Parts: sequence; structure tokens; C-alpha cells
Amino acid sequence: MTLASEFTRQPGAPELPAHTGRFVVQALSGFGLGYAAMLFFETLAAASAISTPYALSMIIKAVTATKVQSMTLVDSLTWPLLLFVGLALSEVVFSRVVGALQIRLGPRLRHSVVRALFHYLQLHSHRYISSHFAGALAHRVSETAMGTLQILWIIATEFWPIVISITVATVLLFQAHVDLGLFALLWSTAFVICSYALARKSQTYAHRSASARSETTGGIVDSVTNVFSARLFARLGLERDLLNQTLDKEFKAIRISSSFAERVRWFQFTAAAVLKVGILYFALRLWGSGEISVGDFVMAISLALLVINEARNLARRFLEFFDYAGNVANGIQTIVRPHEVVDLPKARAIAIEHGHIRFDRVRFSYPGAKPFFDNLCVDIPSGQRVGLVGASGSGKSSFVSLLLRLYDVQDGAILIDGSPLTDMTMASLHEQVALIPQDPSLFHRSLKDNIRYGKPNASGEEVMAAARRAHAHEFIAQIPEGYESMVGERGVKLSGGQRQRVAIARVILKNAPILILDEATSALDSITESAIQETLGDVMRGKTVIVVAHRLSTIAHLDRILVFDHGRIIEDGRHAELLAQGGAYARLWERQSGGFLMSGARDATKPDPLCDPAQEREPMVFPEPQPDDEVLPVSRVVQ
Repeated sequence: MTLASEFTRQPGAPELPAHTGRFVVQALSGFGLGYAAMLFFETLAAASAISTPYALSMIIKAVTATKVQSMTLVDSLTWPLLLFVGLALSEVVFSRVVGALQIRLGPRLRHSVVRALFHYLQLHSHRYISSHFAGALAHRVSETAMGTLQILWIIATEFWPIVISITVATVLLFQAHVDLGLFALLWSTAFVICSYALARKSQTYAHRSASARSETTGGIVDSVTNVFSARLFARLGLERDLLNQTLDKEFKAIRISSSFAERVRWFQFTAAAVLKVGILYFALRLWGSGEISVGDFVMAISLALLVINEARNLARRFLEFFDYAGNVANGIQTIVRPHEVVDLPKARAIAIEHGHIRFDRVRFSYPGAKPFFDNLCVDIPSGQRVGLVGASGSGKSSFVSLLLRLYDVQDGAILIDGSPLTDMTMASLHEQVALIPQDPSLFHRSLKDNIRYGKPNASGEEVMAAARRAHAHEFIAQIPEGYESMVGERGVKLSGGQRQRVAIARVILKNAPILILDEATSALDSITESAIQETLGDVMRGKTVIVVAHRLSTIAHLDRILVFDHGRIIEDGRHAELLAQGGAYARLWERQSGGFLMSGARDATKPDPLCDPAQEREPMVFPEPQPDDEVLPVSRVVQ
């Protein structure tokens, strides 16, 4: 019952109603004239079809009124015959006009709904997107759009013609005799009301059935996306078992829905039998008493059979209608929800000129959890390169997420160049902040399009130059299709290091004033990483840089290092300063470098002999096995 306009909604988002009926009505915006034309021609087609028995009755009356069979009689039937032929042709022509309108209107209307839902879905928060299966969301968009279209089609091409047919049939039966008309009217009214009530009750079951199908689709997409992991862990059987469990739930939901639909069909066939027997009984009595003619008798029976056929269609369409309505309601409940992170009315596009970042007494907690950051204050001057270190869950990713405004703080403010993030539109913020994630995700598009994503209007030369700086050109040149090669879903056709280099090239092309690196070189080999580090050093020049690191050697050269622990910054300083303090950072450094150094920490300003092939080092010597050493067979080693 609530409209999306009453929600917290991102400015510019489509104003989609959160009520199924209103959603369907709004979907007609811009298509009202075409839909009205469909209703008009359906009215003519239905009226023509149901009036055919009337023309037939006129012919029979004329035939039965004469006692002589002759062509003169046939000539006198010109008007009834023309009426009969005209009604038959009209039904064909008008119904095909509706079909032509449907062909032209349907795809455009469905695409309009898909565009609106996709636009609304895009503006949901990071938490919302990460809490749903991507495949399930895509399925909901598709099912909602198709369900909306089918609801409109059922109303226009099924319900409306049935209403016209029953109305015309009842009028014609009243003309033949009041008793026939009253019986048809009472039966039709009772049948429509009961069919609606039964089908309405089935909506709950249809909703559960649609939800179960959507869950199955989402589970299949998730499993297929991670099929490589399932294969490496030898868990293909487990994935099949999980699918069987999901299918069992779907089967139960569908069985309940189908069982109720079968009960509705029992009602429909029983009611149809009542109408046939009832009309025949009344028509025979009235004909026997001389109150109706043979032509009216034939018309009554013919109309009854036509109404029964339409009524059966009505009951079936009611079930389909509520099935589609359940799909639409399911999609609306999933997608048309409040946007959690939105631009405020005062927000505007603000250019970041310096990149001065400040966290001012920030208080933040995840939904349903205790405060994570409490009175957090950090000042990062323009052009400073800052490393973030700490154990998993210490606050590094949360710090970056808040800076990207993937979440909103509960108190305090985050400012860039003195402007709070809430004063900036999210689009302008994200246009001016570049992120290289640890596990970059690519689009299933060409390598050129993926790199160009950082600057959509970039020329081919600019794309190639960025790829060269990211050391991606070397492997791209070896692929037969080169920059036009498709990378597969999420970039699965590339190795982790190749995806990382493409992501770096994309950010190089973007050239944003604030750069965030989340273990940006973790997937690269040591030689490529060394070359990329030089490139990144050049890219960092003149920018404010935040580097999330697990390998401390990658941040030792930065201007400043922040050490996080359970949402607090416990140490802040340069690499040498933090080592001298002998605190948490020094312990982390010793832990990571202890395997390479016998004592003390390596000077980060000197090259690491294990990483720099130019440095001489003593060869590694492995001791020869002694006679008493047990030599394990291969089978035991594998075990």
C-alpha cells in the first residue's frame, strides 16, 4: 500500500510504487493510447463472436417458419446470412488487429519496466547488493517485467473479452426470455465471484512458489559461478546435494500451489455442468410451453456453450493472473525498497582539487552491531601516501568503505577538501576516487572496453598506453583477438594477475585525484610486481593515496602508516618511527620478516635479496638424507 515516493530514495531514482496494482498501472505510462486501442478492438471482436448465435437464430426462425423448401427461401435469408458472415469476419479481423497491437506494444512495455527496475536496483547500497544473489536479483527483474506484461495482457485479451461476452449473451437471453436471462445472470455472477475468491486465495501459494523458483535460480547461479572452487575441493557432489535440497523445497511449494489450482478446476467443471444442464432444462420447458421458438432454443444452447467455454477460460486465467501477480509482488518486495545510502537534497557535484581527507569524530556501527568506530579522528593532508595495516576485522576495509560512502556514519563527518561527503553527490565522489581492489571484477566484455571503463571516451591509443604502463599489453598482445578479446564472466578467462593488471590500467586511465589500493599487487609475480610498483609510484605522484596492505614491505616506503586494531588507530607514523617504538607494527614486521632475517628488522630502504634478482645471495643448501631417515613412498606423501 506504500508508494516508493514515501521511501528514502536516491534522487533521480524511478518513482516505482510498492503496491502491485499501482505498479502495473504505472507501467502503462506512455502506452495508454495503444492499450486503449487494444481494449476497443477486443470489445468488437468479443461482441462479434458472441453475437453469432443470434444471427444463427434468425436463420433458423426463417427456415422453420416456412413449410416449403425452395431457393426463394434462401434468397429471403440474405440479411441474416450477411449478418452471420459479417460477424464471423469481424471476429477474425478485429482479433488480428489486437494481435498486431500486442506485437508492437509488448516488447516496448516490457523493456520500459526492465529499465525502471534496473535503474532502481543500481542505486541500492553496497550492503543490499552483497546480501542478495546477483542471479536472483536479475531473475526478479526479468520475472517482474514479464509478470507485469502478462497481467496487462490477461486483462485486455482475456478478462475484458469475457466480460463483453457474458454481458452480450445475457442481454440476448433476456430478449429470448426473462427466465433464461435471469438464470444466466445469476450463474455468471456467482461463477465470477467464486472464481475470483478461489484464485485470490491461491495468490499466497503462487507467491511462495515464485519465491522458491527464484531461490533455486539464485543457488544455481552461485554454484556455477564458484564451480572451479567446487571442483578443486572435490565438492561437485555436495553442490548437487544442495541443489536437490533446494529443489525439494521448490517441489513442495509448487505441489501445494498446483493442488489448490486443481481444486479450482473441479469447481469450474462442476459449475459448467450446472450451466449446461440448467439452460437446457429451462429452454426445453419454455419451448415445450410455446414461450420460445426453435431459433431461440438453439440460440440459448449455443450461447450457453460459448459462455461455458469463456468461463472455463476465466477460471484458468484467474489462476494465471494471480500467479503473475505473485511474481510481480515478489519482485517489488525485493527491489522496490528504501535506498539506504542516498544523496541529500543539498548535495551537489563538487570538484576535488587537493584531496585533503579528514575523519572528524566519526562514529559508525554496522546494522544490529555495537559501535565499530567511536570518535575516530584522522587527518590525511593533500598528496600524502598512507598505508593501513592491521589484522583482519581491525577496521581497514571499513575505513575505506566509509570514505567511498558505501555506508553512512551515524555521527561525526568525513570531509574531503573541507566538504562533507554528504554535501557531494555520490556520482561526483566516485568519479574522483579510484580503487584497485584485491580481487578485481571485470565485465564480460572486451579487454578494451574493460580498460576504457576508467574513461569511456578514451581513444584506442590511450587504452593501449594505459595497458603498457600497467604491464598488461604484453599478455594482451599474445591473445589472438588482442584488445577485442572477451574476458568471460567476472574475467574468469584471465588469471588473477592478468585481471589485476587490467584493473590497474583502468585506474591509470581514470586518473582520479584520490587513489585507493587494496593489496593491488597481491596477485602478481615478484618480477611484474616490481615493475608495477614503479608504475604505481608514478601514478601516485600528486595524488592522495591510501594503501590497504597485508604485506608490510609494500607500504614501508609510504609517507605514513596507520595501524588499526578493533576499530581504533593504535599507532600512527612512518615506517622507521613505528619500528623504533617497538609496538604492534614492529611486532607485525618481525613476524613477517622473521623467516628471512636471523635477528632484527630489515631496512626497508635497502632491496630485499629474496625479491631483487640483481642482488647476490648465497645459494640455498639442502642437507643430504641420513641413513636413518625414513624415505616415504609417494602414496604416503600424497596422503
